Amino acid sequence: MIDIKLLADDPERVKASQVARGDDPALVDEVLDADARRRAALTEFEQLRARQKSLGKEVARAQGPDKERLLRETKAIASTVRELSASAEASISERDALLTAIGNVIIDGVPAGGEDDYVVRELVGTPRDFAAEGFAPKDHLEIAEGLKAIDMARGARVAGSRFYFLQGVGARLELGLLNAGMALAVERGFVPMITPTLVLPEVMRGAGFIDRHADEVYRLEADDLFLTGTSEVALAGYHGGEVIDFADGPKRYAGWSTCYRREAGSYGKDTRGIIRVHQFNKIEMFVYCDPADAESEHERLLDMEREMLAKIDVPYRVIDTAAGDLGQSAARKFDAEAWFPSQSRYRELTSTSNCTTFQARRLGTRMKGERGNEIVATLNGTLATTRFLVAILENHQQPDGSVVVPEALRPYVGLDVLIPAP
Repeated sequence: MIDIKLLADDPERVKASQVARGDDPALVDEVLDADARRRAALTEFEQLRARQKSLGKEVARAQGPDKERLLRETKAIASTVRELSASAEASISERDALLTAIGNVIIDGVPAGGEDDYVVRELVGTPRDFAAEGFAPKDHLEIAEGLKAIDMARGARVAGSRFYFLQGVGARLELGLLNAGMALAVERGFVPMITPTLVLPEVMRGAGFIDRHADEVYRLEADDLFLTGTSEVALAGYHGGEVIDFADGPKRYAGWSTCYRREAGSYGKDTRGIIRVHQFNKIEMFVYCDPADAESEHERLLDMEREMLAKIDVPYRVIDTAAGDLGQSAARKFDAEAWFPSQSRYRELTSTSNCTTFQARRLGTRMKGERGNEIVATLNGTLATTRFLVAILENHQQPDGSVVVPEALRPYVGLDVLIPAP
């Protein structure tokens, strides 16, 4: 939720953000109108409450007809006070509902537009020339099936479409990847966390995951709990309702969790292999900090993602995501997209978002500031996830069907080369 004070003080900035996102700027005026009605009702309410108190004293002193008149006035005021109180509450509810529909105010410099309007920040590495090497690249699933690393058929038989088994060298490769990611996080001062994958509705809502995308998350109706699509959700709720002391610097966590996404609306997209699946594993970085430090923390997270991509040794690019593709909570997001040889294009592997005070305001997470307790900033970023396997398999494949394990991962995987199964 954005700051109502920011909206009131600088409505044009919020409107410009809405336009850049492709959202309705008229929501800003609707919020201000609801808040004006709330303030008007409260002002009249307070005036009548003051009159109620003075009438109480007058009634006590009055006699005869004067007392009857004052009692009638007291009764009429009491009825009006109840109506004004109800009106103020309704205006607050309306205002807050409208506020939750407004996305986080984007940071200056974020490209306007939708999914295709990103700006490329940098290109790292050069895609292999498979033609010069004398063979056509296979896609990750064909490679994995030759290695007996992924079993899609049995995954579908057990759990339905978009589920799978990682087995043998596939399981070893993912475990090695995730352990390498967690080792990097610990080396950089992050606290390792194994997080709950079920959360309460207020945590899911506070993190900004069910306002617009409720159809993409799994919900356990009998328990009123949600399965999370990232440990960001649980970590966003970790300090909910608390006042954090940043005397020793930002709070940095690295959450390891299994993640669940319904992939609603993705029918027919990436149905082959493990690019877009319902269940996967991920290490997610999460930071709480002073809002003044948020942009520098964002660059820190991006640098760590670069380090991890260097460990898997694949070509990639970093993009500054356009406003309409940010998601509601993010004020800026950088995606790192690896080269997929089988598709001859870059596909997202990691993203890192600066959510400024949007999530923390909803979840009541504050810090000690010069003017009392102030809202903190939160940030998140992917350090390693199952989709990395696609990039590793495709970029390090050999003509004989084997896959060279990136050197930095070998101590964690325990293998130098993945050999096709007999």
